[in-house]
Amino acid sequence: MSKQAITGLKAEIERAQALFASLTDAEWAAPSGCDGWRVQDVAQHMAAVYQQIAAPDTIDAGDSGMAEVAAEVPVQDRRDWTPRQVMAAYDEWSQKGLVALTGLQDAPMADTVVPLSDLGEHPMHLLGNAIAFDHYCHLRHDIGAAVTRAAELPQDETVLAATLEWMLAGLPQMCADQLAAVPQQPVNLVFDGPAANSFCLTPGDPAAGPRWVVANGADDDAPVVRTTAHDFVSWGTKRADWRDTSTGDVSNANVAAVLDAINVI
Repeated sequence: MSKQAITGLKAEIERAQALFASLTDAEWAAPSGCDGWRVQDVAQHMAAVYQQIAAPDTIDAGDSGMAEVAAEVPVQDRRDWTPRQVMAAYDEWSQKGLVALTGLQDAPMADTVVPLSDLGEHPMHLLGNAIAFDHYCHLRHDIGAAVTRAAELPQDETVLAATLEWMLAGLPQMCADQLAAVPQQPVNLVFDGPAANSFCLTPGDPAAGPRWVVANGADDDAPVVRTTAHDFVSWGTKRADWRDTSTGDVSNANVAAVLDAINVI
């Protein structure tokens, strides 16, 4: 799947470049769906992520060990840049970042597990999925909060499938404390629409550790929550409330507690 993420990312880069080239001065300055960030800041962040991947020694991301804090550093450092400078940075670093991510898709690097700050530990090939997720979310849900044509970008099945793979791989690690505090209730997550699939979010074996797991396929004995992958990107990151777009056994209080515990970075 991660090699498909690279294919999806190429399309996402083209979409981002076309969108950025179309933005008016007012749109660049408009508040985005990211609290405190303009549309320009979101685009700057997207460029900075690629730069951190391709040449981490050329950009300051602080040393907090927290992904969201690190993301703020280059954005604040470059708030006085012009939109033209942001676009130039994105054009340069998206291509260099894509080359670097492509190089992580083959052995031995692909399966090398590394710590990614507070995002958990992941095989390096999943970095491509992480950036597919980052782009999908920022373009459609964050810039899309201010610019309608960004919200209306295609719900690309290849990108969404890669995005789901990242979100579900990270969910048990990023939400470990929250999930440990809720009823230990397995929940089937059934995704309709593009990238349709089914997974079961299940409490871990206490003998092996408290971390929950995500398994492919549904558990016939577990309650079911239906949503779309596109909507999950929004509510699974706390940009929206799952109650607005989810159906199924959502009146089950235990299920609601599990869903409320989900917050993927």
